[in-house]
Amino acid sequence: MRANQKMVAVLIDPDKSADHQLDTLVFHPNFDQVDFLFVGGSLVTDGSMKTCLAELKKRTNKPLIIFPGSPNQIDDQADAILLLSLISGRNSDLLIGRHVESAHKLKRSGLEILATGYILIDGGRTTTVSYISGTTPIPQDKPGIAAATALAGSQLGKKLIYLDCGSGAHHHASPQLIAAVKNEVDTPVIVGGGIKTREDAETVFTAGADVVVVGNKLEDNPEFLTELVKAKARFAVR
Repeated sequence: MRANQKMVAVLIDPDKSADHQLDTLVFHPNFDQVDFLFVGGSLVTDGSMKTCLAELKKRTNKPLIIFPGSPNQIDDQADAILLLSLISGRNSDLLIGRHVESAHKLKRSGLEILATGYILIDGGRTTTVSYISGTTPIPQDKPGIAAATALAGSQLGKKLIYLDCGSGAHHHASPQLIAAVKNEVDTPVIVGGGIKTREDAETVFTAGADVVVVGNKLEDNPEFLTELVKAKARFAVR
């Protein structure tokens, strides 16, 4: 991932991805414009991660990046893992505890490790990730807090900053909040949650996001991928 190059990632929940849904995605005429596939979630049942990754490997050569909700989602069929530290919360288990548990497993896996400062933003409803993590999201009207949190993460060596309103959020991170974060860090900024229209994606890109992530909307409407790709194309480097 490189800063200043706009990219699109599709988030795939292994618990919701039957073969026909993966086919619908991979054989979509605009799938070639997807840059990454993020695979994982807050609740993934045993075995579904392994099966989902295996089925994706059969269908595509796109980079498969684990978006882990727990150490048991680590699987060396993927290409890389977002090693998430929930830096917006004060849950020590998600700041370092689970990382200690999984350190040797990750070392043996050979996965590329992408150290990521993960920041939860209020998307207008209680999401699975906020409930499971016991974390209060940063309010949308507190961009300074989000920016300082991202800066601290960068200073601690995080290579990516991920602003997430969570799956099923009513709205995405505000342009003011995204811009405040982007102004403080040199690392790529990933934004996900609550992106439901082409205009949403364009707003998020314009505010400073390097990577836009969409999951739920594509589960409900696979044709949204066309609109997402059009939004990305507006910012293509000539």
